[in-house]
Amino acid sequence: MTQEQDKRIAEAAEAEAEDGRIPCFKALALARRLGVDPGKVGEACNRARIKIVRCQLGCFK
Repeated sequence: MTQEQDKRIAEAAEAEAEDGRIPCFKALALARRLGVDPGKVGEACNRARIKIVRCQLGCFK
């Protein structure tokens, strides 16, 4: 993942997050909308210190 892609994903996640948290279903929807693997969203969120909560499938750690 390029630095630009990571920045784009992190910015989109920040827009969806509330109090530094984003629910799993929103993270999965974000991955679909951006056309990236859910793991990439998880990585970008980790670097941006956004916690993914209420994980449904165990995709995000």
